[in-house]
Amino acid sequence: MIKVGLREANMHFSKYVKMVRQGQEIVVTERGAPIAVIKPLGREASPEKRIKMLEDQGFLKRPGKGPFPSSTPLVIKGGPLADTLSEDRES
Repeated sequence: MIKVGLREANMHFSKYVKMVRQGQEIVVTERGAPIAVIKPLGREASPEKRIKMLEDQGFLKRPGKGPFPSSTPLVIKGGPLADTLSEDRES
């Protein structure tokens, strides 16, 4: 994802359209605040490609290079959470 100011996007629009055709997403900003996103149509990435893209952009971090680790339920002591909340609200 590339951020570009409105003025820059206007002055070099064809350059940014070419980047969109190559699969890039362009975030157009005005005074630093995002106002629009220009992205390719009809090319929704598979979940695996989207995850890789998020990793590449630094939004998602996974340990290792394999699939997501399987999680096991966390066992906690005490009664059901609903009971604990009810007791807390009553006091």
